[in-house]
Amino acid sequence: MTITTNQIKDLRDQTGVSVMQCKKALEEAGGDMEKATIILRKISKQSADKKADRTLGSGAIASYIHSNSSVGAMVELLCETDFVAHNEDFKAIARDIAMHITAQAPQYLKIEDIKEEDKTKAKEIFEKDMDNDKPKEIRDKIMEGKLAAYFGEKVLLEQAFIKNHEITIRNLVEQANQKFGERTEIGRFIRFSIN
Repeated sequence: MTITTNQIKDLRDQTGVSVMQCKKALEEAGGDMEKATIILRKISKQSADKKADRTLGSGAIASYIHSNSSVGAMVELLCETDFVAHNEDFKAIARDIAMHITAQAPQYLKIEDIKEEDKTKAKEIFEKDMDNDKPKEIRDKIMEGKLAAYFGEKVLLEQAFIKNHEITIRNLVEQANQKFGERTEIGRFIRFSIN
């Protein structure tokens, strides 16, 4: 099957990954865009994992204020070098994340940031709705699913990206790792709201 330049361009526009990697993914997927996207996500994750021990010595701070001027956010997006930190695409990703935070109001950066007392409170609320006639192992699985769904909406890295619901913020950061060839990570964020 022949891969067209339009297919490569479309995949690159969608993922931000290099032309050569898009071409290879499309060839491996037999021209199927969805499969190629999945292949690139897997490559992005592997690339991010390889770079996990690198030092983050630079980055950019981005902000977003909604048009009504009553809600906004700031985010610190970290990377390894000033060269990447000053790249306009890197700054655009940081701004997109700030916009996402403004819209979705995450409470935690990652799952590990959730306090035990918050988990306990959520568990107590969900236990009231549980059917105690079911076996304990089934109730435990249901509880696990409810907690994952509840906190998944509150954890920034697990939220679906508002500009592309097919990827999470974690996937967006992993794609940045691959795109810039450096470890990229969200440092801190804060959201402000007047109401």
